[in-house]
Amino acid sequence: MAQYQLIMRTGPTPGAVFTLEGDQLTIGRDSTNEITINDAEVSRRHARLTFQGGKFVLEDLGSTNGTFVNGQRLAGPRVLKAGEVVSFGEQIVLVFESSTFDPAATVASPRAAAVPSASRPVTPPPPPAQYAGSVPASPVMEPAPAKKTNLTPIIIGVGALMLVCVCGGILWYIDANFLWCTFLPFLGGC
Repeated sequence: MAQYQLIMRTGPTPGAVFTLEGDQLTIGRDSTNEITINDAEVSRRHARLTFQGGKFVLEDLGSTNGTFVNGQRLAGPRVLKAGEVVSFGEQIVLVFESSTFDPAATVASPRAAAVPSASRPVTPPPPPAQYAGSVPASPVMEPAPAKKTNLTPIIIGVGALMLVCVCGGILWYIDANFLWCTFLPFLGGC
């Protein structure tokens, strides 16, 4: 039997684990979703996970900021594989994990604490094993890519404003010095 979960790498609650139970789960900002992510980049009903044929299928529900798997925006339903990175917008990053669980397996229980022998040194237990697709205990936060500003409209606007000011200044000079007949003799009445 496999157990599936999403683990938040970056977002409002880094390290949060969302256990995936049920045939259909919705993800979004609204509290009526099975998985609620309270962040402005997440739509009220952002995406849906459906359990089909022993696998979870992810699909976007027309969200504003999009749903991505391994950096690729979803254009339709996609079967998730263990270790894949699921993103909602630019800042919300989760990892999809699956672990196989055998209900018939023998479960080891901890023994009562033994008194260490004076002749045998006590060694600390080894660190827990890392599995493919697992998230480190303290995930590395990557800085968000800087947004580029398009300066073309600003330059055009400033240039147009300067042109209007220069033309207005010339016309004011002509009018203030009564030079209409000198610069524009075709007006008549000169």
